[in-house]
Amino acid sequence: MFFHLTGHRPFALAGIWDRWAGDGEAVETCAVITTEPSALAARVHHRMPVVLTLDAAEEWLDESTRTRRAVELMAPYEAADLECYEVSRYVNSPANDSPECIKPVQ
Repeated sequence: MFFHLTGHRPFALAGIWDRWAGDGEAVETCAVITTEPSALAARVHHRMPVVLTLDAAEEWLDESTRTRRAVELMAPYEAADLECYEVSRYVNSPANDSPECIKPVQ
């Protein structure tokens, strides 16, 4: 499935990142945060990544954003401008990096 905003406008996904000491070397880790699915995403899966508009992404990255606001930003993206359609299994290989990956299935 290919999820996108109408007009293929850019958006961000909420994530966390950390650097910690592991066996004497710094280890950098990251993860995409998921939430309950929107009505659209629920047709495909029981959870979805936290989708952020570009304005919300700025808030997410701002160290002064309060925890309560960050939690509010982790809500399912229910806006009508989120669309999806089925794509082929061609997208399943990381070796494939072309527009073919997002071509709709006939």
